[in-house]
Amino acid sequence: MRTVNADKDAQAPVRPANKRGAARLAAVQALYQMDIAGVELGDVLAEFEAFRLGKEIDGLTFREADPAYFRDIVTGVVRVQRDIDPLVHKALVEGWPLKRIDVTLRAILRAGTFELIARKDVPAKVIISEYLDVAKAFFVEDEPRLVNGVLDKLARDLRPAEFA
Repeated sequence: MRTVNADKDAQAPVRPANKRGAARLAAVQALYQMDIAGVELGDVLAEFEAFRLGKEIDGLTFREADPAYFRDIVTGVVRVQRDIDPLVHKALVEGWPLKRIDVTLRAILRAGTFELIARKDVPAKVIISEYLDVAKAFFVEDEPRLVNGVLDKLARDLRPAEFA
């Protein structure tokens, strides 16, 4: 059995930031599943909380995630997606509407934008860095740079005081 995102010392307590990072990754996966398969919010939350967060799947044990943080991101994105999508669309390069973006990228950008809007307790630069790491978990080419650029632009628009 292998542990994904494990610290070198398996007995070391998981820091809250690591639990939040795992929650962000799981939230992106849940949003992806909802977009691709049309799974309802309640069903995807129940599935992830019962069978995925911190569980062993196919011989891999996934890092324990903060279930409240996971739930906050997923439900928050669904609740304010109509506000999020125009913001992301505006931040994208002209000619690349949100609907043309890869489903995983859309999920990453929506989750990151939600946190920039709603999680004022988390610095914008931390949010950008965390979602850049999530993007790197899925992509190796230009996509992480796109995530960084879009979230940075949005952060500067939504939280200008943090960049003054």
